[in-house]
Amino acid sequence: MTKKQNLELSEKKRQLLETLLKAEGLNSPSKSTITKRKDSDRAPLSFAQERLWFLHQLVPESPVYNIPAGVRLHGQLNIEILEKSLNEIVRRHEILRTTFVRTEKGPVQIINPKLTLKVSVIDLLKMNEAEREAQALKLANIEAQKPFDLAKGPLLRATIFHIHDEDYIFLITMHHIISEVWSLTILFKELEVLYEAYLKGQKSPLPELSIQYADFASWQRQWFRGEVLEKELEYWKEQLGGEVPILQLPTDYPRPAVQTFNGAWQSHILPKSLMNGLRNLSQKENTTLFMTLLAAYATLLYRYTGQEDIIIGSPVAGRNWAETEDLIGFFVNTLALRVDLSEDPGFRELLGRVREMALAAYSHQDLPFEKLIEELSPERDISYTPLFQVMFTLQNSPVPTLKLYGMSPGLPMSSAEIHNGATKTDLALIVEETSEGLVAAFEYNTDLFEKATIDRMLNHFHNLLESILANPDQNLSSLKIMSPSEVKNIIQGWNETRTDYPAEKCIHELFREQVNKHPDSIAIIYGDEKLTYRELDQRANRLGNYLQKMKIKPEDFVAISMEPSVDMVVAILGILKAGGAYVPLDPTYPAERNIYMLKDTGASIIISQQSLIEKLPVGRAKIICLDTEWKQIEQESTENPVNQVTPNNLAYVMYTSGSTGHPKGICVPHKAVVRLVCNTDYINLKSSDRIAQASNASFDAVTFEIWGALLNGATLVGMGRDIVLSPREFASNLHKYKITTLFLTTALFNEMAKIVPDAFGSLHHLLFGGEAVDTQRVAQVKQENPPERLLHVYGPTENTTFSTWYEVKEVPDCKRTVPIGRAIANSEIYVLDQKLNPVPVGVVGELYVGGDGLARNYLNQPALTAEKFLPHPFGKIPGSRLYRTGDLVRWRSDGNLEFIGRVDHQVKLRGFRIELTEIESVLRQHPAISENVVLLREDQRGEKRLVAYIVFKKGEKCTINVLRNFLKDKLPEYMIPSAYVFLEKFPLTPNGKVDRKSLPVPEGVRPALKEAYIAPRTELERIIAEVWKEVFQVDRVGLNDNFFDLGGHSLLLTQVHSKLQYIFNTKISMIDMFKYPTVSSLADFLSNGENVSTVFQQSQDRANIRRELMQRRKHVRKKAKETQTNEDEV
Repeated sequence: MTKKQNLELSEKKRQLLETLLKAEGLNSPSKSTITKRKDSDRAPLSFAQERLWFLHQLVPESPVYNIPAGVRLHGQLNIEILEKSLNEIVRRHEILRTTFVRTEKGPVQIINPKLTLKVSVIDLLKMNEAEREAQALKLANIEAQKPFDLAKGPLLRATIFHIHDEDYIFLITMHHIISEVWSLTILFKELEVLYEAYLKGQKSPLPELSIQYADFASWQRQWFRGEVLEKELEYWKEQLGGEVPILQLPTDYPRPAVQTFNGAWQSHILPKSLMNGLRNLSQKENTTLFMTLLAAYATLLYRYTGQEDIIIGSPVAGRNWAETEDLIGFFVNTLALRVDLSEDPGFRELLGRVREMALAAYSHQDLPFEKLIEELSPERDISYTPLFQVMFTLQNSPVPTLKLYGMSPGLPMSSAEIHNGATKTDLALIVEETSEGLVAAFEYNTDLFEKATIDRMLNHFHNLLESILANPDQNLSSLKIMSPSEVKNIIQGWNETRTDYPAEKCIHELFREQVNKHPDSIAIIYGDEKLTYRELDQRANRLGNYLQKMKIKPEDFVAISMEPSVDMVVAILGILKAGGAYVPLDPTYPAERNIYMLKDTGASIIISQQSLIEKLPVGRAKIICLDTEWKQIEQESTENPVNQVTPNNLAYVMYTSGSTGHPKGICVPHKAVVRLVCNTDYINLKSSDRIAQASNASFDAVTFEIWGALLNGATLVGMGRDIVLSPREFASNLHKYKITTLFLTTALFNEMAKIVPDAFGSLHHLLFGGEAVDTQRVAQVKQENPPERLLHVYGPTENTTFSTWYEVKEVPDCKRTVPIGRAIANSEIYVLDQKLNPVPVGVVGELYVGGDGLARNYLNQPALTAEKFLPHPFGKIPGSRLYRTGDLVRWRSDGNLEFIGRVDHQVKLRGFRIELTEIESVLRQHPAISENVVLLREDQRGEKRLVAYIVFKKGEKCTINVLRNFLKDKLPEYMIPSAYVFLEKFPLTPNGKVDRKSLPVPEGVRPALKEAYIAPRTELERIIAEVWKEVFQVDRVGLNDNFFDLGGHSLLLTQVHSKLQYIFNTKISMIDMFKYPTVSSLADFLSNGENVSTVFQQSQDRANIRRELMQRRKHVRKKAKETQTNEDEV
């Protein structure tokens, strides 16, 4: 879609369309005369009916296409006359006595010569008077939600609920395939006329209808072809061709693999002053109220999703011929209105774009939506509606009322009172004009959204409209959608984390305080070696004095390359006492990486161990081996070195992977570390605690482990790498050393939970984090032998280890993720959009963190620092900053954060935005899978495909087909990986995280239909392929060919469905046809069906079936030029 659509509309045509759009209904002049059909008892379906019939086959028990209309009546009601009047209307309008049956050529409508409608009367007079109203509404809603049988009929029901002597509720329920809202108006008007006439003993004064709906359906099939069709298609193909965007609203619940239609209705009153303001704006901008509200709705969706290309469905009356004005029937058409919100325009500019787009769309409104779907053949997925997922309707014509003779005018009942309990899309906005103002309502899918979310969204729509009127020239990103109180709560309320902590002191000063308090307490244990606080202090002092003699001063870097040990802690503490900042170099890293870090920091000294001397990078830096040079260092004083370090001086530089191919150094000051472990809120560490050091010195979790122990008088217990990577030995050591506090990366936590889930019962605090959480593992730990406190923590190195925390107090719901929680003490968290605006609860945004834990900068990378460390948009302290994490999160209503995924793990495939972590989460639910990673990779042709990397549990295996079928029941088709790679174990980074970059490229990752043709193998597969070949009129269909990739659409699918049911003499659901779109998958499914396989195996003429199909296909090809399409043959 072009950003500025050049729509060539003449001024005359534009004025005409303006007039039409401002009037009630959206009709254009008659274009042709509708002629009567020849057959009297049957007819083809209109295009709209055909699609609705198909959709009904998918969910035949759903009330999604029920249209209930309730009216409150007061007075003396003659039910006999009412019934007589209704039956006269049924006689007059054939569509009300029409049913819809399946034939080999597709569905047809059968017009029954006679139908007597019986009005059901529910007498509630015997009930307690106070309970009658509620009972009537309850029964009315039950009635409104009863499904219709399209093949049997009738497709119209009438019910009277007698509440008081002269008070009634009259409920009409019709199926959408025979009616719509306009038709209800016609029905009620005719009912008024007939009721009065019959009550007076007169005959019907209504003239006979010139045509019937079936005439329109037949005529439409003949008229909408050739030049007429091509002219309309040309416009819509230009508007909607290419990649069609999928609107991915943030939902409260995971999207079902198969779209559901369970719905509810929530409304909100917009005051008259607001309505008048919108009318004035519309008039000033030469638009209509419809266009202004549509633009506002698109803006709301943009602010909720960040998507700049949005398609919104909107109904039009579809009665563009004079003959149709008084007909009951399904005429309404749906337009796919594509709104361009790119480049963050002002609302006034957007309104201009919407005006041009809408005018052009309405000038091409005759193309049936069903034909558009068929021609465009958008990416098929049964979890979404095609083309658009949201709708907008402005009801600017009066709601149908019923004024029966001799009774008070009937008051129409709202959808809030009587609703069919269903919805056709994810979300639909319906705005109704009333004398009091506008009533805005959302019809929403209850399997996606909670009521509270919809209430919030309605309030945001109200706020947005007010903001638009205040200044229509504001950019869309600047318009206010949250109330001031909402913004204050998100920005300030949830960031009130300030506590008193020793922010004015450095790490080594606070350590000294613990030495004074607990000189003889054990500070550190590594294997058989242990040191008291006094002994550790003296060693560190000696080293610190030694380093000062080597000219180490504040902000100087000293590298450390050591195995986890007592000496490593001595080295770290000694460097801080000298005034320097330590730079951990992992001895297992490649030499090239360590050389880069040495050069980047300019470290002139490396503290190491003799056993690692050969692994150290060769350079100018002086190497000090503590184990071999200690005698010399031991000569130094045990007094505390004197330095000029302040809490804002650097304590260390920690390196993490960078996008440039080189690691980036993160400079962390003393104050940030102190804020992490002293007088904080997420954990209360005591001198009696024993904290395990399970991380190596180059992983920032070691900051919590070492200083959480040594700045609180606790004991640090070192665990070697070989122990940490052996779950059972690790568990044994936790008990052996009476560990009370442990941090694990999520990967290690999952491994431990899988192998030794009862290992954590003796812990006071178990913290885990670092990757997307596996809820099942968390639930397992909570159920087996849980620790006293289980904490899910989150934080980037740039904000010193932890930024948020969440205590898992209950066994979590495995269908939902475990939150990452709230900001830890003296930290701030913000969820912002791309324009740095705070986003509402439930809306996905990027997480920004701030507060006293923030790192100073990236070493020697000012541009990257400026990009990632931004001026604080809400800060009160001059110079304060926020760090942009690159993590996608959203607020929960309770103020906890929910992790969604990494920005760079969010991928786009075939128009769908996909969070890879979501697929990984579902795969983890498979009983055979231990671990998995999903990536988006390109194959040799440059085609993007999802690849799943799988590690099975010990002794478990399963096939790719098993995994694909497992995912099909849980995920949309577009989220199911195309390729699978089975590994014994995942490569890990030195920090214990999965090394995604090292995962192997799969062999032969190819698009499903671009792979080599594979012929069907079994008789069942060959028969299915023959059916497809007949329908598609192609020479061959391969085993793995996808029905929709071959050009299949809903009508063709119903044909295939009918043929297969006939051949196998059994029921196959339409949902199954969608689920198994290849010859192979469908054959596998059918072969597992008891009825199908039995009938198939008993059949003696399988060859005859195939031969007949082949002959019919040849015959159809031969007659193709002479014969009309199946739709017109009916």
